[in-house]
Amino acid sequence: MINEIKEIPDHAEKILYTTKNIALPANVPYLGMGSSYYATLAIYYQGIAIQPYRASEYYNYLSGKKVKDMGVLISQSGRSSEVIWCRELFKRYFAITNVLKSPLCVSTNLERVFPILAGTELSSSTKTYINTLITLYNGHGVDPSLAVNLLRDKMYEYENWGKDTAEQVYELMLSQKYKGTYIIGNGPNIATVHQAAHILSESTKHPFIGMSVSEYDHGPKETAKDSVVIVIKSDGVSYRRTNKLFELVANAGAHVFYYEDKDVPETLSPITSVVPLMFMTYYLSKLFQIPKPFIVGNKVTEA
Repeated sequence: MINEIKEIPDHAEKILYTTKNIALPANVPYLGMGSSYYATLAIYYQGIAIQPYRASEYYNYLSGKKVKDMGVLISQSGRSSEVIWCRELFKRYFAITNVLKSPLCVSTNLERVFPILAGTELSSSTKTYINTLITLYNGHGVDPSLAVNLLRDKMYEYENWGKDTAEQVYELMLSQKYKGTYIIGNGPNIATVHQAAHILSESTKHPFIGMSVSEYDHGPKETAKDSVVIVIKSDGVSYRRTNKLFELVANAGAHVFYYEDKDVPETLSPITSVVPLMFMTYYLSKLFQIPKPFIVGNKVTEA
């Protein structure tokens, strides 16, 4: 996993220029599972008009099996069963994937494929997640160049934060009073906190919960004492609320950790803010001596 994280800048720069002039549709469903779904939230919570859904729930509960004109199907492997099922729900669809020779790219109603060019990935989604984000940003006219350039410049800083935070959280997780860990963010970083909770749970075999600041404020804050809370701060409209809330939570007995990248605006921060948490995932997995990334299942979920 550590090697794949450190390959992020090279692959991010490649996809930045490859997708620079693409156009993705608005006002249509964007369907994925896991990391592919979470990436769409970074666009959605900027107010860009897309319709993000988990492919499984869309297929089984929301579509009514009615065929729409256009959709965007995202699967980093191109093999996630629930996404493949949804091909039949559109007269035509765009595919975003890392694997061109996959079931997602074989259908008579496939209109275009956008390869995310992340290379081989065997651990939790790292390169593929970042490259999916960049594809979505470019596809909706949001230039991610500033954030992509920072990926190379700040990898050492990201790794240090991840390693240091992993060591501190590990000690807390070993204590008898430890309750659990929340990862909290706002706006576009709702994508970040769900992705981080996803890979941390998957890789460390311990449960992590991602949610927005407002969601945490409406109830879960009562679990503050002896919990770990990792807050992704970004200088947006909820900045003041975030600071005030987590001062209160820390005073109530929570162990609060912050990450804030002040070099990027909130809109671009999902591209950079997730990387320190990827490093944290690696180092925490190492401390727990996890032998391999997938034990209960496989990297690709084929239901």
